[in-house]
Amino acid sequence: MRKVAMLCLLVLLPVLALGQNAEQKKANVLVVYYSAKGHTRAMAEAVAKGARSVEGATVNLLSVADAKVSDVFAADAVIVGSPVYKANVAPPVQEFINSWPIKDNALRDKLGAAFVTGSGISAGEELTQMDIIHAMLVCQMIVVGGPNAQQPLGASAIVGENPSGKANEEKEQSLVPEYYLKKGEALGARVAQLAVRMAK
Repeated sequence: MRKVAMLCLLVLLPVLALGQNAEQKKANVLVVYYSAKGHTRAMAEAVAKGARSVEGATVNLLSVADAKVSDVFAADAVIVGSPVYKANVAPPVQEFINSWPIKDNALRDKLGAAFVTGSGISAGEELTQMDIIHAMLVCQMIVVGGPNAQQPLGASAIVGENPSGKANEEKEQSLVPEYYLKKGEALGARVAQLAVRMAK
């Protein structure tokens, strides 16, 4: 009987060890944004919600006014959000990104992703996402796109016109239509899943 118990213990020890390692895998996700009218903040909250849905992910949601470079250093993944300003990143977001160091590969292999809000179709959403992504690539970060081919560059929302061109029967109560908020959640979840998987 003692031999059987010892054999069971030897079989279970590696399994228990794996379980402990899985519990210890944690990842810090920083969602940082600028929002003048509340649209990008609403998207940021959706991105953070998606990231928080992932077990093992700790999420820090900050405006660029409150974020510091030390927050970027502490994160395993950084998701940056901006409204579209004439097909460009909003100046406060660019200023925050410009504060990131590139010397000594300080941000190398951190995960990065982008989300934006724009007033209309073809108002520069993808250009603005690419501006953020380019900066991340310069910092040698690993860029994460959205979860499918409908949002390959991250997540974006159109907040100033109806993409279908048809009058809405019901006016949206939210600053950002639910359809786009779901895209934000999906991006946050994808980034957090990868961050947890890559955590040491």
